[in-house]
Order: sequence, then C-alpha cells, then structure tokens
Amino acid sequence: MNEIEAGVEGKPWTRHEVEVVVADYLHMLRLQLMGQTPNKAEHNRRLQALIPARSKGSIEYKHCNITAVLMMLGYPQLIGYKRRENFQQLLVTVVSDAARDDQLLNEAAIRQVEMPADAPLLDSFDNFVVPVPSIEKTAAAKRDHVADRPLVMRDYLEREAHNRSLGQAGENLVMEYEARRLHGLGETALADRVEHVSRTKGDGAGFDILSFEPGGRERFIEVKTTAYIAETPFYVSRNELSFSTERADQFHLYRLFDFRQQPRMFMLQGKIDSNCTLDPVSYRAALMARK
Repeated sequence: MNEIEAGVEGKPWTRHEVEVVVADYLHMLRLQLMGQTPNKAEHNRRLQALIPARSKGSIEYKHCNITAVLMMLGYPQLIGYKRRENFQQLLVTVVSDAARDDQLLNEAAIRQVEMPADAPLLDSFDNFVVPVPSIEKTAAAKRDHVADRPLVMRDYLEREAHNRSLGQAGENLVMEYEARRLHGLGETALADRVEHVSRTKGDGAGFDILSFEPGGRERFIEVKTTAYIAETPFYVSRNELSFSTERADQFHLYRLFDFRQQPRMFMLQGKIDSNCTLDPVSYRAALMARK
C-alpha cells in the first residue's frame, strides 16, 4: 500500500472513512448524471472536516480508486478523477453495496446513457486529439484479486454502447474531423471522398468511416463514443476485431470521450487486441445435441 493510499498517518482507511468518501463520490456522480456540475474543491474541503486524518491528496486518490471500482462494475464514472487501481478490497465491497442501493443513481445513469445526442459544432480541432491514456500495470492483478467476490454488476456502459444516437453523433463529428484533416494537408479531392460507410453500406463492414492518408492510401476508421472519461471500457464486435486483424496496417480506432461536455479523442492504430485487453463479457449458448 502506498503512502497516499494509507493516509497521512500511515494507517489503512477505516470502513467509516471509506463509506464517507464513497457517499460523497456518488453524490457528485448523481449531480453530473443529472446535468449539474459538482464543486469538487468544496466537496474535498468538507470531506477533510469529516475525516480529518485524510489530506486533500489522499481524498483525491481515493476518489480515483472509486473511479476504477465503478469502471470494473460497469458504472459511469465521475469526470476529473482518473482511475487508480491500487485500492483496498474493502473499497470494492462498500462501492458495490452503496451503488446497488442508490436508486436515484440508477435512474439518472439509465436516463443519461439512453439520452439522444448530436454532433457539436467545434470552432477548431486543435485540442481535439489527445495522447492515449496511460494505464497502471497493476490493473490486471488487481482485477484477479477482487474477482473471487460476487459483485453487483450493471450494464450502463453496454447500454451506452447501444445508444445509436450517441454513436451516430460521434461518427458525424469524426467525418468533419477527417474532412478538415485532409483539407489541412492540401488533399481537397480526398477530403471530398471521405465516406460514412456505416450509413451508406450498413454496420457489417467492420469499420465506420473510410478516409485516406496523403497520397490516397485508405484509412479504415472504427468510432467508439462515450460521455465518460477516456479510460472507460468499450465494446467491440467479432467482425470489428477480425477486420482490425486483416487490415491492421490501415485500421484506426478513434475513441471519443467526454462527448456531451468537451468532446476529445485518442487514436489506436493496428489490431484491436494489440492495443486493448479483451474480456469475454458474454457467450452465446446453444443446447448440446443429446443421444
């Protein structure tokens, strides 16, 4: 356990302290899901008064731990707290129980992930593309550590992935980005040939947008859009995975995030399973033949 996780006195977090900080995080998350902007600094100050053994930095780190746990459970996360995987088993228990019993959180999360979306008008794409987020190497080990406890899992992120309006809005924004990118490179004719393949030919191609490199080489783009933080997991189909393998040198996955507030994206080039850890979240089951 590192110094920030343990707190200023070097003592593990007590259940009371964990329950207090989890309740605060979920309060801010409910506000965010309902379209309000929580005052994170004021929340932190009030928490320091409630749990004086914990510093501002320690509380912020614990909020980042909660982000990681909620992500693991399939919940939306609070924007502004990047996930940190070095968390206590106690935190998993408290977050799981508190989120399960929070009916207002459940209702707000469902409303937001199913809410229609439209592509925003951006003055500039100068700060639109960001580096790929860095992920702690301890993540896989930590998931193994907590996997033996039955957890209350939710399907909010899966529901968001099936929000066609949000997906289309993200693709429309990428269409504009690609046209501007090629125009900026002096490739006006190629910019005019950018094709929204998922709209013109359907979803079976294995990618959403056909674009180009300077000189005319094809760029195949799959777009994944979320209203949440950059590290939010996303879903890929078997067809998308297969296509990314077959055309690895031309395949790009564009991950749009924080789409409803301040849309940005990062790019992953090449095979999906070379850039991402794939979890088999479900299986298709068919009855076995019997004698």
